[in-house]
Amino acid sequence: MALSPRRPDFTEERVLQKQGYRYIAGIDEAGRGALAGPVTAGAVILPPRIRSSWLRQVRDSKQLTPRKRELLFHHIHTEAVAVGIGMVDCGGVDSRGIAEATRMAMKLAVEQLSPAPEFLLIDYLRLPGLELPQKGITFGDSLCLSIACASIIAKVARDRLMVEIDKDHQGYGLARHKGYGTSLHLDCLSRLGPSPVHRLTFKPVKEVIDR
Repeated sequence: MALSPRRPDFTEERVLQKQGYRYIAGIDEAGRGALAGPVTAGAVILPPRIRSSWLRQVRDSKQLTPRKRELLFHHIHTEAVAVGIGMVDCGGVDSRGIAEATRMAMKLAVEQLSPAPEFLLIDYLRLPGLELPQKGITFGDSLCLSIACASIIAKVARDRLMVEIDKDHQGYGLARHKGYGTSLHLDCLSRLGPSPVHRLTFKPVKEVIDR
């Protein structure tokens, strides 16, 4: 499925502002498809009339270099009304399933926001466990500025953690590939078997356990 070519903008937020909502949170995740480490969610409430020049550089986090993500992570934290980060570790992913674990991480990120949000804009998903008005947006991280900012927050927070995890679980290259199923990672997994931070229910990991 092709990504939308549009640059994320403030259209969704402006529509909601006209309806009287002040605190509108964008929400996205990182690490959903990884074989190791947590699934991580970011939640961001931007000021209603933000005009900073760095906003023109914001994209879905997957379309940015690590250096650009780090720079934007700093700007978002500095100028956002509120930022929240939620994580569910590999055990939670295995016990809950990735879809429910992703929703749990998003819920944890939302609960960190102060002031509390009045409306949620979410990449793809909805969060039935939260009694807040909300909208799931297909390609939300490519279309909606708040969601794109949340994707950057989630990605940088998770990548930083994977670098730290690599120090305790060496030999897998976790700091390099961040737990995704690269050829390097799969080779290390085949030779060493799963570590305590691997998701045991994910097929490539399970195949190593079952062989």
